[in-house]
Amino acid sequence: MGMDFSTLRTLISRYCAGEENWVDSRTVYIGHKEPPPGTEAFIQQRFPDNRIVSSKYTFWNFIPKNMFEQFRRVANFYFLIIFLVQLIIDTPTSPVTSGLPLFFVITVTAIKQGYEDWLRHKADNAVNKCPVHVVQHGKVTRKQSRKLRVGDVVFVKEDETFPCDLILLSSSRDDGTCYVTTASLDGESSHKTYYAVQDTKAYRTEKEVDSIHATIECEQPQPDLYKSLLSFCRPLGSENLLLRGATLKNTEYIYAVAIYTGMETKMALNYQSKCQKRSAVEKSMNAYLVVYLCILISKAVINTALKYAWQADTNRDEPWYNQRTETERQRHVIRAFTDFLAFMVLFNYIIPVSMYVTVEMQKFLGSYFIVWDDEMLDEELGERAVVNTSDLNEELGQVEYVFTDKTGTLTENNMEFIECCVDGHVYVMPGAGMDMIDSSPGPEAREREELFFRALCLCHTVQVKEEDTVDGIKQGIHQGKSTSFYISSSPDEVALVEGVKGIYFVCVCVCSISFELLEVLTFDSVRRRMSVIVRDTGELYLFCKGADSSIFPRVVSGKVEQVRAREGLRTLCVAYRPLSPEQYQEVCHQLSGAKLALQDRDKRLAEAYDQIEKDLILLGATAVEDRLQEKAADTIESLHKAGIKVWVLTGDKMETAAATCYASKLFHRNTQILELTTKRTEEQSLHDVLFDLSRTVLRHLSGDCTDFGLIIDGATLSAVMRPDQEDSNSGNYKEIFLEICRNCSAVLCCRMAPLQKAQIVKLIKASKEHPITLAIGDGANDVSMILEAHVGIGIMGKEGRQAVRNSDYAIPKFKHLKKMLLVHGHYYYIRISELVQYFFYKNVCFIFPQFLYQFFCGFSQQPLYDTAYLTLYNISFTSLPILLYSLIEQHINMDILKKDPSLYRDIAKNSLLQWSTFIYWTVLGVYDAIVMFFGAYFLFDNTTFTSNGQMFGNWTFGTLVFTVLVFTVTFKLALDTHYWTWINHFVIWGSLIFFVVFSLLWGGIIWPFLNYQRMYYVFMQMLSSGPAWLSIILLITASLLPDVVKKVIWRALWPTTTERIQVGFYAINMLHMHKNCVLLVFLGSYVT
Repeated sequence: MGMDFSTLRTLISRYCAGEENWVDSRTVYIGHKEPPPGTEAFIQQRFPDNRIVSSKYTFWNFIPKNMFEQFRRVANFYFLIIFLVQLIIDTPTSPVTSGLPLFFVITVTAIKQGYEDWLRHKADNAVNKCPVHVVQHGKVTRKQSRKLRVGDVVFVKEDETFPCDLILLSSSRDDGTCYVTTASLDGESSHKTYYAVQDTKAYRTEKEVDSIHATIECEQPQPDLYKSLLSFCRPLGSENLLLRGATLKNTEYIYAVAIYTGMETKMALNYQSKCQKRSAVEKSMNAYLVVYLCILISKAVINTALKYAWQADTNRDEPWYNQRTETERQRHVIRAFTDFLAFMVLFNYIIPVSMYVTVEMQKFLGSYFIVWDDEMLDEELGERAVVNTSDLNEELGQVEYVFTDKTGTLTENNMEFIECCVDGHVYVMPGAGMDMIDSSPGPEAREREELFFRALCLCHTVQVKEEDTVDGIKQGIHQGKSTSFYISSSPDEVALVEGVKGIYFVCVCVCSISFELLEVLTFDSVRRRMSVIVRDTGELYLFCKGADSSIFPRVVSGKVEQVRAREGLRTLCVAYRPLSPEQYQEVCHQLSGAKLALQDRDKRLAEAYDQIEKDLILLGATAVEDRLQEKAADTIESLHKAGIKVWVLTGDKMETAAATCYASKLFHRNTQILELTTKRTEEQSLHDVLFDLSRTVLRHLSGDCTDFGLIIDGATLSAVMRPDQEDSNSGNYKEIFLEICRNCSAVLCCRMAPLQKAQIVKLIKASKEHPITLAIGDGANDVSMILEAHVGIGIMGKEGRQAVRNSDYAIPKFKHLKKMLLVHGHYYYIRISELVQYFFYKNVCFIFPQFLYQFFCGFSQQPLYDTAYLTLYNISFTSLPILLYSLIEQHINMDILKKDPSLYRDIAKNSLLQWSTFIYWTVLGVYDAIVMFFGAYFLFDNTTFTSNGQMFGNWTFGTLVFTVLVFTVTFKLALDTHYWTWINHFVIWGSLIFFVVFSLLWGGIIWPFLNYQRMYYVFMQMLSSGPAWLSIILLITASLLPDVVKKVIWRALWPTTTERIQVGFYAINMLHMHKNCVLLVFLGSYVT
């Protein structure tokens, strides 16, 4: 319903700049050289500098903005109003009782949020002040990154990161290419090839580059990483555009011109602002607060109305010695409003601010259990789990969807050549050698085998690196000497070349003495294959390598039926085709015509490749494994058992991602894969594909229980998110897509831009079920989805620390997610749910007797309890036991939670904070309050209550009710406690002892700083009466008995899974205790 803030900012900037000055493209003058006189008039466009801003506050807006955000909370705003009322009018209680706790909560929260934003400012300054090299007046000069402007010519050296979005002008390589890693953008650490502009690739020095007079026409900034519309005398594409965050590799230097800077770079546009997240428990607390606020207002209205009904009788109006004047009688409206506010303050304790203080402390202190967990310590990295925000601890126990990155999160991004199949014979590679599983091949098969490995050595885009290090991690030093190793745009290509290196061939470079490389038909995601044309001792061959789905339809001979994809492995098929000189000439003619085309060049190249790559002879297939992280498959399987759906969102290619999904047990062998990809939507309309998939899913749902898995790519997702408005029959594509996803056990989204990952998370969040989502990743490309999800988790991987800095939690490895959710999340939710319900319960018990008391004191706003009891009830007498309970309670043993993930389902959907549970706790509190008040009232009916015939007064009555109250709510918590330690005993019984000691001191000493001594000797006088002791015991028993009976009946008739396990666990403990007792008796009799 609301407009996106980025869109709003764009519209405002357009309005402020004048709509007539807004254009859909920008003109960039290289080196800021304006066109010569006589050319067309131009409007100089203004572009932002290269400053990156990820912080939320500034020095000037921190206090007002933070105060606004904090007082958006219903509770904070409510307590502010109560505090102001206590300041303005004469109320039964002091303003300090509301103002001090509110000030504490606001201050602590502001300090925490201010510190987190200071860290973001610090990180921004480190990036913005990073030095960059710029060509000015024929020389290379240094400046800070934030001072970079659109049009500057930037000089970048190897292993440096691009400071903004650049167009490649020239490089140190003769062919004008450079190699780049984009791990921080799409998660791929492989080397990609980018090309310089044809007209400028010969300019290699600063003076030559500075002499360029040209302009670049490009579209306005947009977040799509894989699409760019540019022109520089000729059309340019994404292969000429170097994106901010990528790193230059295997190229000595490059010259490039800045076209998008600062917050207009594609990486910045794929980020989204960090907003404050609120947990489902906090939303339930706010809903309960509204209900109790309505109860509070109702109580105040009822008491105000009854007060004036009571005073309508002139005999009850005022005593004869203190009658009101006529002027006072005429101010009945103002007095009624003042009385209403006074009743509001008197009953205000039904919503104690101490609950929010306790919740903040519980979250803050409880977060250390994650940090201190030795099972979440990675000894290899020396890293522990990190908690960046403690506000979402309980949300870890409510997760329904997990969105995970692939590279670096599920996998180690380390490809390994496992096995291959040649002409029907299977070879495995244990270490450096190769073993054949099938029978030995014959002479013809030997020839095919040699041709197969020759194809692997030649059909690739691998480059040779002759330096000591690559990426600062992998070193090419063997026995003190520098050795060569390989880099490529695809890590599985490197694995294949390294695998065959020690078997038959040693590949030193692509061009060798024996083979001449003539043409390279590069890989693309639509064809899903690549080819090379080579000359081998006068003979011409076309070698082709690609996915089985793209190779098999083009094969005319070969053992197709014996080449099958291995589950969990990346399978590539290898085929070849001999070429005659005439066929080669025709191929050259087709390729040159397509490459020189000025219009539809990509389309014509695709058509040429399609004509060339046909009539192939299948040689075999390879199986490459992208090694999973330790226990990644076990973690995903446990999450499935816990009822959590796992989606993989990756920028990687579909084949690689699908292989990882099989290896990680996300997809199984019997999973029916549904594809919603660009290839399929080219054959059918998106409308038809969606409805076909929907019918397939619904048809199987009504019959057998087929396990479905969905694969969708980024381009198709864009079409789903932006349906064709011209098609009136298109319907709502999002709803159809969501319906398909709901019925799939797992979903794989490949070729995803960072912003698309966030859009997927947002789409699921906004669905009608409103599920709780969790996003986990390790790279800067995962930041957007981490910020969008209800809970964001960063992996301490090799792709920098941006994901960790922007996450709510950080863990060393993916396997630690299992314990974080199934154990810590489970405990956090159980504990805070009990805390919230218990706080509302004990304050209903506390304040409802005060409401009943007004019926017996003429609605005079007379407090039932002493001021000290009113102030200390929630702060001292009852707060510490529930705080400790919410920190260390374990209703089920930790090992059981890890072994049985299905227990996570028992707490799903915020089950412990449903309205039925809330009503039960409220009714229980009202019942206990009625028992306490009227039980004490009927016992007080005997006016000669003490042995000496002395009458009890109203403060003794209130003290008796308060004593029963404190003991009842404390015993209630003790009955709910399953995990007893010495700390529990010390705190629970110690809090009761503290109450008794305080009451004895408070009523046993005349305090000189008090202007009243109404509680003097009251508590001791009450304890000196035998009936008082009896009434306390009877009333506590009567209050607790219904809850105990209800629990016994429910456990016997309708036990939950958790309760069954508790009973079994206790039975085992009792059996062990019985055996130990029998053993001790036997040993005692033996000794005797």
